[in-house]
Amino acid sequence: MAKKTLSSEDSDLFRQSIGKVKAVESDTLQLTPHEKPKPYPKDKPVDSIKPFDSGNIEVEKLYQEDSVSFLAPGLQKNVIKKLRKGYYGFDASIDLHGLTSQQAKQQLTKFLHFSIEDGYRCVHIIHGKGYGSSNNQPVLKNDINLWLRQHSNVQAFCSTPPKDGGTGAVFVLLKRGEKYAEEEDPEY
Repeated sequence: MAKKTLSSEDSDLFRQSIGKVKAVESDTLQLTPHEKPKPYPKDKPVDSIKPFDSGNIEVEKLYQEDSVSFLAPGLQKNVIKKLRKGYYGFDASIDLHGLTSQQAKQQLTKFLHFSIEDGYRCVHIIHGKGYGSSNNQPVLKNDINLWLRQHSNVQAFCSTPPKDGGTGAVFVLLKRGEKYAEEEDPEY
């Protein structure tokens, strides 16, 4: 095609009709609006969290081969059956063998905190049977039994099947973390 030439009158008329013109600095188009991201709360330091209810709970002392189970009030009995059979599977595991009671409580507190933060539903805790304990009363097993009952986010726990540690370990069913609370829980 041949280029059309404009007369000076047509060019002046065009300039008057469009007005002032500003040069384009960038020819890219932004498809997303510039909005500030939504704020989210900072995580509390693990050391400042006090998840254990220090109320007086009477718990019967356990021996090496005793199995343990707990179900929070308001939950159906079939939850503990499903937990014992491994229905929920476990998302994380921790081994507390060889730790002192104080070290085990610190490790357990951190482990449960991060498990809840990460949205884990079921965890596996290995405490051992306590064959090295005096009077055949395992220290960690009895401590874990008490601590898990006092923990505000523990819904249920029970001894595991023999393949997962038997009476030397527990499966723990946790409440959903706050950021996962919108998701529906399976039939409880």
